[in-house]
Amino acid sequence: MVEISVAGEKAVFEVEGLDKMWSLRSRLEIPLAHITGVHADPAAARGWYHGLRLLGSNIPGILTAGTFHRDGNNVFWDVHDPERTIVLDLDHEFYDKLIIEVDDPANAVALLESRIGPAGD
Repeated sequence: MVEISVAGEKAVFEVEGLDKMWSLRSRLEIPLAHITGVHADPAAARGWYHGLRLLGSNIPGILTAGTFHRDGNNVFWDVHDPERTIVLDLDHEFYDKLIIEVDDPANAVALLESRIGPAGD
């Protein structure tokens, strides 16, 4: 799971617990201006194929965590429970998307949208 906060003009994504080991990341900082969209999307985390794993772990149906490459995009994953998944679209970053599990998807989306606008305005 990932804890989200906003510090100044950056969104901070803290990877929690053992997911740090599984994903090989503990923290991501993304400028708010580089987030072009955010939405809750349980369907994004369902299924067994999440792309070519570059770094991290993938145990289908249990855990997807780390850096994956799919459809020409670099994607950071940290998901156990698809029902708590949000997707962030990014621009000018190594990652094109973050697909992460959060405690409360509605609140996480609202927090980020309040800082970037509903469509990344």
